[in-house]
Amino acid sequence: MAAVARIPSGKVASYGQIAFLAGLPGRARLVGKVLGSGIADENICWHRVINAKGEIALPKFSPSHREQKRRLRAEGVVFEKGRVSMRRHAWHAGDASPLID
Repeated sequence: MAAVARIPSGKVASYGQIAFLAGLPGRARLVGKVLGSGIADENICWHRVINAKGEIALPKFSPSHREQKRRLRAEGVVFEKGRVSMRRHAWHAGDASPLID
């Protein structure tokens, strides 16, 4: 989860982007499972990871969805029609090479 830890405040990354950076291209669902299972370090900023459409992947009216949206807004992330403005908030890792932990 080192790739998730690299996402700066006010930015977001997709599950697929994190999978690629972790050396697991095509394993976006695995990233979601790990983040959702509690296996990841509690200090990891899980809320900065969203789906490729710019949406929060959690069930829309769940407490977790509301918490993720609250955390993102607190960091200045703007939502437009229920989606994160990727033009403004997408994280670009700079170095496109995968991270191998």
